[in-house]
Amino acid sequence: MSYTVRYTKGAKEDLKRLYHFQLQRDIKMARRARDEISKSIEFLKDFPFACRKAMPDTPFLREILISFGSGGYVALFEIENDEMITVLAVRHQREADYR
Repeated sequence: MSYTVRYTKGAKEDLKRLYHFQLQRDIKMARRARDEISKSIEFLKDFPFACRKAMPDTPFLREILISFGSGGYVALFEIENDEMITVLAVRHQREADYR
């Protein structure tokens, strides 16, 4: 089974913010980070339940860890039903928490 992945407006804004933050430092690194995030989100289409639960009592709210450099990113997502996953937020692992 393959899920469709959609993004909330906030998650899209997170991705833009993270890309522009990296872009100010190194354009190649920004592109590599963007590609790594995209590749990890593609993984969700087939294996969303392989990711950790964001809250112990909520089996459909999960996080995927995205390795990148010495840190990486975390994407919060919800498994809506048998066909749909919604990415709710994306943050750098060194950020305080989701916005």
